[in-house]
Amino acid sequence: MPLLNIHIVKGRSAEAVAELQQVIHEAMVESFQVPVRDRYQIVTEHAPSHLVMEDTGLGFERSEQRVLIHMTTRPRSQDMKQAFYRLVTTGLAERCDVAPQDVMFSVIENSDADWSFGFGKAQFLTGDL
Repeated sequence: MPLLNIHIVKGRSAEAVAELQQVIHEAMVESFQVPVRDRYQIVTEHAPSHLVMEDTGLGFERSEQRVLIHMTTRPRSQDMKQAFYRLVTTGLAERCDVAPQDVMFSVIENSDADWSFGFGKAQFLTGDL
């Protein structure tokens, strides 16, 4: 149920984007214990100058392979979030050749009333989920 907005620099192949999405999805399923078909991802490709991700003063550089993951989700524990960050970063490094310093996360939490998966119902409130 987390909604993932994945921002990348233009230039990856369709296969590379699909693998990036798969890595992120697998990390979400494992760290948040959500169903495998609980998958909501939006990938937006940007010109390099339109995806600015500096280092917040931490002293590293990012490459053209940078990835910004902006997630909207129901509340998750700090441990779950940290596991998600670690699993995504490790998976992207191993399977997509994305360096750990090129991955950034932002999480916004909301409540059950903020989700409708169709039919004009808030399924978390109606008990359907």
